[in-house]
Amino acid sequence: MPQPVTPIAVMISGGGRTLLNLQDAIDRGELRAKITLVVASKEGVGAQRARDRGLPVVVEPGEIPADRLASILRGAGVAWVALAGYLKKVHIPPGFEGKVVNIHPALLPKFGGPGMYGRRVHEAVLRAGERESGCTVHLCDDRYDTGPIVLQESVPVVPGDTPDTLAARVFGAECRAYPEALRRLLGGER
Repeated sequence: MPQPVTPIAVMISGGGRTLLNLQDAIDRGELRAKITLVVASKEGVGAQRARDRGLPVVVEPGEIPADRLASILRGAGVAWVALAGYLKKVHIPPGFEGKVVNIHPALLPKFGGPGMYGRRVHEAVLRAGERESGCTVHLCDDRYDTGPIVLQESVPVVPGDTPDTLAARVFGAECRAYPEALRRLLGGER
């Protein structure tokens, strides 16, 4: 018997590449989910890309109070929340503990925490002389990048890497890891 389709919200702040990757995995039948809502922290490319794919979008600037977020999520019938480049602190509403997942562009616990996102992470990895980087999918708690790890995928750091070349390699890993981690979580695996 196939796994039921799980309604999810995806929260974004930027261009929406990770959102599109998740929607593509859904469209290919690799992820038994339906994006019933996109929460964007601002108007922009990501919000427009979501609309272009027929996804409902709500724009909520700033940090969203837990009660407001609960109302938004419940109104869309959401069961899980996937953070996809969302840069605001998430105040997890009651009932959504253990149901909010994030992808981080490094191998946590290294290179995580407040202010560690995007290019900053890749610059820090290169400055530290690391031989590998990658991505981490983790459940969210009330702090940045500290929740239980669901899945990690590593990539090599190669001689001559720049933040941009490393970011591209890490994003390739993210495109594989996030749908797989969500597939496991939505299927009841931890």
